[in-house]
Amino acid sequence: MITSTTLRRASAAAVALTALALAGCSSDADPEASTTPTGGTSPTPTAESAALDTVTDGTLTIATGEPAYEPWVLNDDPESGEGFEAAVAYAVAAELGYSPEDVEWVRTTFDAAIAPGAKDWDLNLQQFSITEERRNAVDFSSPYYTTTQAIVTVEGNDAAEATSAAELEGSAVGVAVGTTSYTVAAEAFGEDNLQVFNSVGDVVGALNAGQIDAFVTDLPGAFYSAAVEVEGGVILGQFAGSEGGDEFGFVLPKDSPNTEAVTAAVDALREDGTLAALELQWLSDAVDVPVIE
Repeated sequence: MITSTTLRRASAAAVALTALALAGCSSDADPEASTTPTGGTSPTPTAESAALDTVTDGTLTIATGEPAYEPWVLNDDPESGEGFEAAVAYAVAAELGYSPEDVEWVRTTFDAAIAPGAKDWDLNLQQFSITEERRNAVDFSSPYYTTTQAIVTVEGNDAAEATSAAELEGSAVGVAVGTTSYTVAAEAFGEDNLQVFNSVGDVVGALNAGQIDAFVTDLPGAFYSAAVEVEGGVILGQFAGSEGGDEFGFVLPKDSPNTEAVTAAVDALREDGTLAALELQWLSDAVDVPVIE
């Protein structure tokens, strides 16, 4: 269980996650090998890296938020390669043939990154959901993460002691209508056992008012709600499946000549299990959000 105390360090990050909230497997891969940006054996530059048209020759310039927050980037230090998105960025860079020393980090706001116009970076990642509207202004790689669904409750209540969906039988579980969260909650608890609200905000209000014992929302939204919106909020756990969730992709400048290569790199990391291993390491184990059975 991740508590509000732990989450408080990421409270400002949760602000950035608000828009996302309102808008993924076992592997043989070694996450440490992919998340250590310095030391070890540097990748040998490949034909892919030589072919990339980057802002600075020989350097892959990657942007993230200012500041960047946990669990996506630990300690606002993407150069460390610690945190899910920092680790994914270095894994993609390596797949493209760039050693850690050839990666340069810069900062941008969320809105500026997805606005039309020239960019001073090659890639940008800060939990950008891939949408058709945004494709009018920027390119996206294939998704490196699909949001899962999670259960938020309040520390100290009976629901907070549950370790499985079955143990929540008899608890009042809320969810917003018409959302992916509703689909997952209905499958887990049965439609007749849910309390359905018009919006996520209404669900949060119901938990704070004691009308429900817990609610289901996507994991980025759960980080925000537990840290900021719910007094004593805790994330009980996350569901294993991510079907129907928002997809996060790298943003590239519109019509970038590198989009195809970056997408190929992301696809390769998904297929060999690296992305799944990094997700488990940084979005489950590191922040203690267990998978709900």
